Amino acid sequence: MRLPVILKILGILMMLFSFTMLPPLAISLAYDDGQWNRFADAMAIVFVGGLFVWAPFHSEHGDLRVRDGFLVTTLFWVVLSVAGSIPFYLSNDAPHTYIDALFEAVSGLTTTGATVITGIDQLPHSILWYRQQLQWLGGMGIIVLAVAILPMLGIGGMQLYRAEVPGPVKDNKLTPRIAETAKALWYIYVSLTIACAVAYWIAGMSWFDAIGHSFSTVAIGGFSTHDASIGYFNSPAIELIAVVFMVLSGANFALHFMAWRQRNVLLYWGDSEFKLYIGALAGVSLVTILVLIATNTLPPLEAVTQGMFQVVSLATTTGFATADFSVWPLMLPFLLFVMSFMGGCAASTGGGIKVVRMLLIFRQGSREMKRLLHPNAVMPVKLGNRPVSDRVLQAVWGFFSVYMFMFLVLLVILQATGLDQVTAWTAVGATMNNLGPGLGEVTYHYGTLNDVAKWVLCFAMLLGRLEVFTLLVLFTPAFWRR
Repeated sequence: MRLPVILKILGILMMLFSFTMLPPLAISLAYDDGQWNRFADAMAIVFVGGLFVWAPFHSEHGDLRVRDGFLVTTLFWVVLSVAGSIPFYLSNDAPHTYIDALFEAVSGLTTTGATVITGIDQLPHSILWYRQQLQWLGGMGIIVLAVAILPMLGIGGMQLYRAEVPGPVKDNKLTPRIAETAKALWYIYVSLTIACAVAYWIAGMSWFDAIGHSFSTVAIGGFSTHDASIGYFNSPAIELIAVVFMVLSGANFALHFMAWRQRNVLLYWGDSEFKLYIGALAGVSLVTILVLIATNTLPPLEAVTQGMFQVVSLATTTGFATADFSVWPLMLPFLLFVMSFMGGCAASTGGGIKVVRMLLIFRQGSREMKRLLHPNAVMPVKLGNRPVSDRVLQAVWGFFSVYMFMFLVLLVILQATGLDQVTAWTAVGATMNNLGPGLGEVTYHYGTLNDVAKWVLCFAMLLGRLEVFTLLVLFTPAFWRR
């Protein structure tokens, strides 16, 4: 294990991250909200800390091995979550306990959108901006940006990319060089963000709200500058824009890249994962709308707009709200929450298990039933026209089993802290799926939970963001064995 190179990388990333304090510092000065010195202090602390970590190893060079990539990825999220918590902790208007500050930072960087803050409308503009910005930076994974820079410093980034990018097949690169891949992903990401912000502004948001909500929409984060979330604006046009960009951001960014490069939108409909993704959103939206109308919960037009919005918001693990779905009738609260387990597509900013894994699990299960009738038949599992290797299928099942095992372990721990079953079940699901809102005590915020539960849920958010294996592999003896 190349510990000097790993520490050099962490030092560089900390110093780079310190400069992300400049935009909220500028916002503070522009709005005169009295927070600029907190951001200046936080920037200095993070930069100097990174400098001390980097300086002893600044002359180290070399490529990372696979296990180095796992370690630096996990350390990156942990260290930057701690660094990101500093402005919250120093501010007089944000969470006052350290665990609350850390919870908010972890939630932002992992694009979970779970918050411990109430009275969001009264927060200083700079804190509001900073919360949204954290989600935007975490949305694609800051490491994907960093691998475009680290090769210039003599450090290869392919291992980082493999550890960070979500999905079961991680060796496929969009372009020959990893740096070019990172740049391609970020061009798409930034373009979607700008388009989303402009659309929100045209629909009636202020520039501040439009940019802030574009950050959390494209990042599939769910933080808002208002307590009422998207419902604050009471605008069908804004809700429709949010739906469009949530759907786009929950799709595979590699697919966006290929469609853009070939100038062919028909590529989307040739992708099995995308078809299931759209089909699931459309099907559950239809069921939700029909139930809302049949039970006279909402007028037909509101049932269509709010039903579709909440399905897309929860299924893509964004977590925006226009209504309190927890009080909707029959099975709807449970159905909508369970949709978050599917989450977005692979290589998207969404959370959850990912659509392609659910598709492969279903197809493999279907194959096993057919084998009962035809035990000697050769029936490969396919994605599109390509057979999927057994190695990938084993990885998918391994991921699913470990995911559910960790879900049960964390659920039992939360119940042991005194939380009721509904709150504990949905809190674990909402944080592991990087969704945000749950049911019970965590329908609106997580501020009333005990400190032990918040620590556990911070771990759950990191576990979900790093797709379980990247984090858990560090706890195996084999990882540390020479």
